[in-house]
Amino acid sequence: MSDATKKAEEFLSHERAFRLGDLMTEASHPKTRTLSQTVATDLPAAIRLLQSVDDDIPPAMEKVLRQESFSRLVKAFGEAMGAGKKIFFTGCGSTGRLSILLEAMWRGFWRQLQQTHPETAADLPDIEDRVISVMAGGDFALIKAVEGYEDFPDFGRYQLRERGVQAGDVVVAITEGGETPFVIGTAWEGLKAGANVFFVYNNPSELLCQHVERSREVIEEPRITKLDLTTGPMAITGSTRMQATTAELFIVGSALEIALVRFLCEQLSPAHVEQLELMQRETSDYLRLLSELIKQLSTPEAVDALVRATDFEENIYRRKGLVTYLADSFLLDILTDTTERSPTFMLPPFRKCDDNRSPNSWSFVKDPFRTTEEAWFDLLQREPRGLDWEREIYEKLKAPKNLQTRPPKLDNSEIYKFMVGNEPDPSRTDAPDSALIAVTVGDKTDHLIDVMLQESESPYKKKAALLIGSEVPVAGIDETFRFAYNPPDSPLQLWHHLAVKLVLNTLSTATMVCMGRVIGNAMVWLSPSNKKLIDRGCRLIAQQTDCSYEQACIALHKAMEEVEAGQQQGREVPSPVALAIQRI
Repeated sequence: MSDATKKAEEFLSHERAFRLGDLMTEASHPKTRTLSQTVATDLPAAIRLLQSVDDDIPPAMEKVLRQESFSRLVKAFGEAMGAGKKIFFTGCGSTGRLSILLEAMWRGFWRQLQQTHPETAADLPDIEDRVISVMAGGDFALIKAVEGYEDFPDFGRYQLRERGVQAGDVVVAITEGGETPFVIGTAWEGLKAGANVFFVYNNPSELLCQHVERSREVIEEPRITKLDLTTGPMAITGSTRMQATTAELFIVGSALEIALVRFLCEQLSPAHVEQLELMQRETSDYLRLLSELIKQLSTPEAVDALVRATDFEENIYRRKGLVTYLADSFLLDILTDTTERSPTFMLPPFRKCDDNRSPNSWSFVKDPFRTTEEAWFDLLQREPRGLDWEREIYEKLKAPKNLQTRPPKLDNSEIYKFMVGNEPDPSRTDAPDSALIAVTVGDKTDHLIDVMLQESESPYKKKAALLIGSEVPVAGIDETFRFAYNPPDSPLQLWHHLAVKLVLNTLSTATMVCMGRVIGNAMVWLSPSNKKLIDRGCRLIAQQTDCSYEQACIALHKAMEEVEAGQQQGREVPSPVALAIQRI
């Protein structure tokens, strides 16, 4: 029996807890079942199909905003701020990146306050450090998935303990599916420490309790407050980086922003509050603004901009070219979308500066104003927090043998090898084609566009700008993709972040559908980097070939073995799922 077959049989025998096909987030959305066929004949219609699933979000969020659990979350945030306690956001994959974004949004507000109202900021020392993100695999996983970390609840427990959770703190454990072991581990660890724990997820509670024991245990624990954000199936089957994470950013971001404004109004003098021009919005205002955002991004003009941007990127990739996004204030948001394209569509992940063997990532990000170390600090609003676990820690946590014998390098020195700063990078421009796309939000456009235009000797073959809410005329570049939606200001700039997410999610997904990375609405080019994705891969193979789940599992593990051999040789490889379908 081959090693691949042994691993498949072990998965079939011992990992039934990761059979998640009954969950709504793993279901096929009826609106997009013909997505890949529609793309082939009518790209604008295909983009509207993708956007139509976003229309499911506001009605679902209206129900959540009325729930007592949402009010309790706002209250818990406010009480933690008033008592000098900490707020922890935990997640893995997309929700880990969301947790990091929420921390950066919080830190960005206080950094700005220190500059514009230093006397007000001085009244609240150290508050900037009271929101902390905990992502499976540490900040390194922001840019490249750390295989298997999300499968172990003890990893979540240990990472949260490392960050110093204590009694009276708030822990918000965020998991799209509601079943991720790492995130569930952080919820239990928070409870053990005496923290106020919230569990945020996107599947119906009844469904999770029926099919996933580890989820049922959390949901039935009365000391943990649950927020069920179910919106329905994703636009791309299982792609929770889309509607699920959008709903989580909206709900958790809104709660944090509402609590922040109330806290400042209570803590500061009326004169200071008036100087800050704080916007006290009701929950109905948040719902209205969300609906307006989704509506504005689906106007004929916005769809046309997305169509042209999709054509632009697809043509670059068809010619074996590379796209590099240029950004400043929203570099983290853009980095998140480009990073998530790799596991979702089996694209080459970001490449370290000392790696001349692996294929280049199709898309990348750059900060034109800062060196790489400065850029990392600016996008996180703090120093990176990589993991420097030694072998002893993995042994203590009873990690798989491969992690115990070969602990991965996840510390800051490894993070800094991803050159997101303004250093020259010939690897981005030596391809047959290359494009530089500046992304701006709101009225902060001039300086970024100017930098791109000043590079008259730029080695990039094409230049473009993606502008959200800017009416500034742009000349001297090849393409301009303009979205008329002007995000309203708010303390955490929530609407700016949501707009960037919705635009880039649609753009990157539509482009990959055009590139044949999706069949119907199934992402058959996914990277099965954890047990949940192995299960999803098995189901996709079975659906596409009419074979049994067991046959699909064996075929997938054989394909994974073949793909791994190609990766070790530095080649760009197909998805094991797509390869298994082809083999069958």
